[in-house]
Parts: sequence; C-alpha cells; structure tokens
Amino acid sequence: MAIAACFGTFLEWYDFLTFATLAVVFDLLFFPSSDPSTGLLTSLATFGVGMVVRPIGAAIFGGIGDRIGRRPVFMITITLMGIATVCVGFLPTYAQVGIWAPILLVSLRLLQGLSAGGEIGGSAVYLTEHAGNSNRGFKTSFLQLMGPIGILVSTLQITILQYWLTTAEFLTWGWRVPFWVSLILLLVAFKARMAIEETPIYLQLSKAETQSKSPLRDNFKDPETRNRMFLLFFCISAGGAVLFFCVQVYTSIFLKTSVKLPSQLVDQLSIYATIALLPFTIFAGWLSDKIDRKPVVVSGLILGAAFILPAFHLLQKIGQEHILGGNQTIYIAAILIGLSAILALVVGPQTALLAELFPAKTRNSAATLPHNLAAGWIGGLLPLVVTLLNQRWASDFAGLWYPTIFLGTAALVALIFLPETKAVNLTN
Repeated sequence: MAIAACFGTFLEWYDFLTFATLAVVFDLLFFPSSDPSTGLLTSLATFGVGMVVRPIGAAIFGGIGDRIGRRPVFMITITLMGIATVCVGFLPTYAQVGIWAPILLVSLRLLQGLSAGGEIGGSAVYLTEHAGNSNRGFKTSFLQLMGPIGILVSTLQITILQYWLTTAEFLTWGWRVPFWVSLILLLVAFKARMAIEETPIYLQLSKAETQSKSPLRDNFKDPETRNRMFLLFFCISAGGAVLFFCVQVYTSIFLKTSVKLPSQLVDQLSIYATIALLPFTIFAGWLSDKIDRKPVVVSGLILGAAFILPAFHLLQKIGQEHILGGNQTIYIAAILIGLSAILALVVGPQTALLAELFPAKTRNSAATLPHNLAAGWIGGLLPLVVTLLNQRWASDFAGLWYPTIFLGTAALVALIFLPETKAVNLTN
C-alpha cells in the first residue's frame, strides 16, 4: 500500500515538474517573443498557474477525502493528472496554431494543478495514518523522495534526449517524449492504486459514523485547528516550498539564464544534487523521531535564510570561472548538494507533521488546503517572483531577498509557536 501511494505521488510530481524542467524550452515553442526575458517570464507564469489552482483542488478533494474516504480521492487525482500530462505531449506549438497553443497549454496546466491539489497532502495523510504511532518521521519521509525522484527521472530523460538528438530534433519532437512516457507510468500507478486499502483510522471513523459533514467549515470554526493550519501554511509547507523551488527548480533556471552554463551541464549537476537529497531526506525524518520534529524543521529554515543568497553568489562566481576555462564543476555540485541538505531538514519530517497537527475527522482537509496553498501560491510562484524582482532591479540577486526574508520570518514564527507533535496519537 505504501509503495502504491508513493508511486502515485511520484507520477504526480513527475508530471507536474517536467513542465518546470522544460520551462526554458516552452518559452520558445509556445510563447515566442523578440525579447527572451518576456518569453521566459510567460513560460514561468504558465508553470505558476498550475500551482495557483492547487488550493482549489485541495479544497475540493480534501473535503471529499474526509467525507467518503482517502482512497477514492487517490483514484480520481491520478487519472486527472495522467490524462492532462499525456495531452501536453500532443499539443501543437505556436508556429502551428498560433494563440491556441498557449491557451491549450494553460488549460492543461490548470487541470494538472487541480489534480496535484488533491494528491499532494492527501497522500501524506494516507501514508501517516498507515504508519502507526512509532517512528513515523522515518517511515513517512520516503514519501518526500517522490518529488526529487520525479525531477530526477524527468531530468535524466531530457538529458539523454538532448545528448542523442540535435537541437532541431529536440525542439521538434524530443521535448514531447517525457509526456508520452507518463502514459505508461499512469497505467502502472492506476493498477497499483486499485489494490490499496482505506486507512484504519478512516474506517474507524466511518464505523462510528463520526465523519465531518462539512470538514472545511469545521476546521475554520475551531480556533486551535485554524491556528495550526496557519502554522502549517506559513512555517512548514511554505518554508519547505520556498526551499524546494529555490534548490530544485530555480537553481537550474539561474545557472542556465543568468550564469549561462550549458543546459546539459546544468541538468547533470541537478541530477547530482537530487541524488544527494534522497538520503538526506530519510536521515532528517529519522532524526525527527530522535530529537523531535520542531528542532529539525526550524534548523532547516534558519540555515536556508542564512545561506540562500551567499550560495547563489558563489554559483555565479564559480560558474563564470568555469565558462572562462576553469574546471569548477565539482564546486558547483558541492554548493547544490549543500542546499539539498538544508532542504531535507524541512521536508524530511514534513509528511508526518501534516497529519500529526490535526484531529482525525477533519485531518485530510485541514492538512491539504494550507499545504497546497503554500506550495502553490508561495513556492510555485517563487521562480516567477524572483525573476520579476531581478528584472525590476536589474540584478541577478535582488529577487533572492524574497525567499531569504520569508524563511527567516517563518523560522522565527515556528520557533515561538509551532507545537511538538512527535508523540501525538493519530486516532484522536
């Protein structure tokens, strides 16, 4: 069951983040412009649109998960995501159908966002409720690997395609291949999810007929739940999303567009950093079982606030030395791996925290809405906001003050108000 839940989440992330990996390509194919900066901004905005509607999907599917069960939501969301992603692979480009190309792309991106809103967060609740009351941080941290693995598989495909194909071939049809592959993954994920069982905690609620009929309303009426939803949104989910999109998404865009390193080299470096993130995440989940969730998460937020700006300054300096003839690849990789270690401290305990903060009968909706609101509105728009601020101030680094200040503020709020949840009994 855990494998089925995780594989489905991997597919969601693979589908969702393949778009981000190809953002620089999409600006040429779907948003042609005489100004390269405008094309990139439009492409990033389209990526952000999918993130912005995630809270709507969370509100819809989170409530369904509390009323009729976690399992039905899994089947609906995986189908929506798979269909939307496969269709992207068959879209005509701007050169073929004009303005209809970006309209169709944005429409499918919206459908992806709705699906992700129901899946990401709900899967955390499902897995945590199956994990029991001991070592939840370690057991559930494996779910957090699905995002990095989704990026890894997507990036590997694109790197191989760019190696074997000419630039013209890749722009003509090679970029479509990762979207076509998602059809195979969808069939495997759907087959696996057909076999999963409802969580024991939801079955207990159902047997006692204690499910909430209006979970979202109940969440906002209860002061403690409402406060914890804010803490989840601002400190845990938004903090993790800011770090995730800085480390896993924006570093690649920065190295390609600002530093102007070759795309193939950047993709290879991103693969190294992503591989390193996997054991770091498991370790952080395990560590949160030993020394509590709060100190692990807060330390990640503090380190992120302290090192985001210096890390990007170093990336530019070392990257420029590489372009001038130096062999600085190992140093760039080391910086990216260091950022991955910081990210892991926040996301490693995150799955367990999502469920532990809330009561069982409204847990799915209470966890999914703030989590997707943070990931969608704060994290998903981060590459666009940072790029806009950089262009506004004519600087490669001005926009990075946004994640720096955000992470510092989130760390302070978490330090003061975030409760420790490691010992919580999930049946309550």
